[in-house]
Amino acid sequence: MLNIDTNFMKRSVVIAFLLFVATGWSQKPFTGENAVVKSEFIYQKEDVKFPSCHASTIEQTKDGLIAAWFGGQYEKHPDVGIWVSRFENGKWTIPVEVANGIQHKNLRYPTWNPVLFNTGKEIQLYYKEGPNCSDWWGELITSADNGKSWSQPVRLPEEIWGPIKNKPVLLKNGDLLCPSSTELTGWQVHFEITPDFGKTWERTPSLNDGKEVGAIQPTILIHKNGRLQALCRSRGTKVLSTWSDDNGKTWTALEPIQLPNPNSGIDAVTLRDGRHLLVYNHIVSSETWGDRNVLNVAVSEDGFNWKAAVLLENDPDKDSEYSYPAVIQANDGMVHITYTWNRKLIKHVVIDPAKIQTKPIVNGKWPNN
Repeated sequence: MLNIDTNFMKRSVVIAFLLFVATGWSQKPFTGENAVVKSEFIYQKEDVKFPSCHASTIEQTKDGLIAAWFGGQYEKHPDVGIWVSRFENGKWTIPVEVANGIQHKNLRYPTWNPVLFNTGKEIQLYYKEGPNCSDWWGELITSADNGKSWSQPVRLPEEIWGPIKNKPVLLKNGDLLCPSSTELTGWQVHFEITPDFGKTWERTPSLNDGKEVGAIQPTILIHKNGRLQALCRSRGTKVLSTWSDDNGKTWTALEPIQLPNPNSGIDAVTLRDGRHLLVYNHIVSSETWGDRNVLNVAVSEDGFNWKAAVLLENDPDKDSEYSYPAVIQANDGMVHITYTWNRKLIKHVVIDPAKIQTKPIVNGKWPNN
């Protein structure tokens, strides 16, 4: 009869379990949290009358920071307006509605996707107005007092929508290059150029047909040699990239980079030290519309190779949503990010780029500690 040492067997099982925990369960995703200087909500739910919000934008003013987003009953509801809050004297002001889609007494359309830009003389706020993404049009309001008061809206010319989600960039030649897109006959990316901050415009043809390749909401990076790169939200599974060597007049065909995109908005910025920083949802998804319960920051030296930098949100609840980021670098060097937090609040995170420590992204997987 076989003699079994039960105590030895018990010890072996315990040791195997502990090793499994040490190498598996105990592994936690890399967070890069040392680079995070501040994390806060711009407002509290009791401060506002709208239950839902989305699509924030952020910019720096002479007085501090300014943020905007659309808010109302829910996306597409006619009561959705554009709301603004200013960060002054160490705190965010109570949000105020600065634009809406009222046509007349009995007709109001929802508003969408505000984009802030500081020209140096005034603050511009581009936004969309209309019943849906296929039938909306571009509007522009301006502020001469850093966001305290705003002009009457001006409708942009036909076929000009303004920056569709992400901020424009001011080129060395004086042109304001606006990343834009349409959802008319498929998702198509194009760019709009204004040499006089919105008085006159030109636009490029669409970069893609919207059928074989679907993309919207580009964000622009500026490389050291003056070459431009745009990264785009995709209907596929990867972030798409395109390049321009003539100040945005013409662009290369859209091609995927290594980072995943679960059909969700992204934003990026070129830092003053030459690095490029991207905020996106690092979620691998084969679905037409993926999850958005993880929000990440990646950094690149060349726009091709990206490394993990900061994990902003990581929620096992698949119904959670952290999406539509906006990012800028302020004059003091700090990176400011705003994003939708569960469609209920707008979150503001400050990152010190000097404290960013990166880890490689291998085989498309966000690294562990």
